[in-house]
Amino acid sequence: MIVVNVKENESIEKALKRFKKKFDKTGAVRELRARQAFTKPSVKRRAQVIKAAYKQHLQEEANK
Repeated sequence: MIVVNVKENESIEKALKRFKKKFDKTGAVRELRARQAFTKPSVKRRAQVIKAAYKQHLQEEANK
């Protein structure tokens, strides 16, 4: 459960922003989207490999 204590003289907008940041860190929305449909382990692995190759390519481009 996410708890955000509103400090004295703090605006609701600022407290809401802190709540949203904490909520994003939990990854609840990502998990819900991932659970909507089953993905085979081989497809997950393939996606991870493609993502890693893409990141490595970007890193190599940045180092040039």
